[in-house]
Amino acid sequence: MIEWFAWVQVAVAVAAGLLCLVLGFARRVPNDLTNGALALVELLLVVQLVFAIAAPAFGNEATGSVLEFYVSLISALLTPPAAIFWGLLDRTRWSTVVLGVAALAVAVMVYRMLQIWTVQQA
Repeated sequence: MIEWFAWVQVAVAVAAGLLCLVLGFARRVPNDLTNGALALVELLLVVQLVFAIAAPAFGNEATGSVLEFYVSLISALLTPPAAIFWGLLDRTRWSTVVLGVAALAVAVMVYRMLQIWTVQQA
């Protein structure tokens, strides 16, 4: 896992989450902007998956539980598509809020994955 890329992911996920929350509370239904923000979060997660698979071959190994890291990564990968699917089925402002909550949840998961990868666990 590359630290600067993880921080970029956290920043993008927080920005996407806040955007969706603001639009949701402004009574906007899910649209291309909100779904696109979550799609960008998902794209960054896929890139992180590629980095995480390749990193040990270049000497960048996880110091914590590898199983916990990959379970978190897979969970994070499933969250944006599930939220977008919800938003496509239920076209209300609350679906936009769900998109925001999903993006913020991904930000927390990526931060935790960074901790697992870089901080030695006892």
